[in-house]
Amino acid sequence: MAVENLASNSMANISWLHGLLWWRNWGKREWAISAIGFAVFVFALAFVSYSWNSDPDSNLSSSFHRITATDLVDLTLLHNATRTGAVCLDGSLPGYHYQKGFGSGANSWVLYIEGGGWCNTIESCFWRREIHLGSSKHMGHRVHFTGILSPHQAQNPEFFNWNRVKVQYCDGASLAGHPDNELRNGTRLFFRGQLIWEALMDKFFSLGLSKAKQALLAGCSAGGLAALIRCDEFRGLLPKNVTVKCLADAGFFLDEKDVIEKPTMRYFFHDVFILHGLRKSLHKDCIAREEPAECLFPKEIIKNIATPVFLLHSAYDFWQIQNILIPEGSDPYHYWQKCRLDIHNCNATQVEILKGYRRSLLKALKEFQKNKEGGMFISSCFIHCQAWMTETWHAPTSPRINNKTIAESVGDWYFNRNASKKIDCPFLCNPTCYHVNFTHG
Repeated sequence: MAVENLASNSMANISWLHGLLWWRNWGKREWAISAIGFAVFVFALAFVSYSWNSDPDSNLSSSFHRITATDLVDLTLLHNATRTGAVCLDGSLPGYHYQKGFGSGANSWVLYIEGGGWCNTIESCFWRREIHLGSSKHMGHRVHFTGILSPHQAQNPEFFNWNRVKVQYCDGASLAGHPDNELRNGTRLFFRGQLIWEALMDKFFSLGLSKAKQALLAGCSAGGLAALIRCDEFRGLLPKNVTVKCLADAGFFLDEKDVIEKPTMRYFFHDVFILHGLRKSLHKDCIAREEPAECLFPKEIIKNIATPVFLLHSAYDFWQIQNILIPEGSDPYHYWQKCRLDIHNCNATQVEILKGYRRSLLKALKEFQKNKEGGMFISSCFIHCQAWMTETWHAPTSPRINNKTIAESVGDWYFNRNASKKIDCPFLCNPTCYHVNFTHG
């Protein structure tokens, strides 16, 4: 598939994002991380570069097609939420997109939680009220189901006929906030992530989740973090004879210092933890032994998850490179500017620092690698979130490790066909990678 086709397909669905490019000028820590990292990623997909050194699988050659009515799924607002107070940051109703399963997948479910960062201050939470990440008033009425949500077997061989749900993310704290911590001074900000989660589960149970034989809870970025936080709780909602697993796509955020030795991400998560009152949503054993905000990092979360988990991640996740390792405020002389926008522009010294970040990721995953029920696909691509888009999920030009696409690797893990713990080569050595280039446009 030509890059131009990828660009046109991406731009057709996200043209409204052009006005958000001023994010590059943000300076404050709370703005740089909280607001729109995921949305910028979607925009950047119009400028992805990739290479491919293998013949396309002939069985996948028909996987790219014009968008049809079956690909577009309407937004449904959660009207039962008003009864329990399960509302977005601005008080509007939360929403989701649902496509009913069929055939052998009629009693199987995949739930995919949207990403979109977090807000850690009153100011940044107020800003989110004006976009879809804080208000259903700004959510798209229809979305294109692709990747793990695609209804086409050639694009989504394992889950194409399952009941497929995309959860819109509008609480600003990975569906983990509690109303107990809302300010009662007239700010009109609602921290209701916990209540939204509960209302969603009630709704999906009424739609047939209660009869599920198989289920997968997944999410991208902040939604991937939500999938980890809610994983065991989701497992507990369903009978023990139901196969339940969880997938975090680009949700393994590292507790690492940045290039000037400042713990930017730890400070940020501490602010999110305090503002949204996350204590009740995180594991009590972790809260008892660690500084509470550290329990928001996936390295700590996965220590207490009993349900099988798959970690889909890039060792050079561009969001983490740009916000954890090299936030703009930690690069005042713009030494890293070209590198952080296009990984091919990094000099030898910068490459070694990036490799160090990869080593930190692998160190954080060391214990998880021993988990017999766990799965991993750790690529070396400069990208963020790979399950939601067909081009990276399962296509002739999709990233591969050991000649397996992400979809094939997840399928092997979910259905216990093969051990599926794949770690890519160290740096820009996988010709099947997609690399996002922020210098175009």
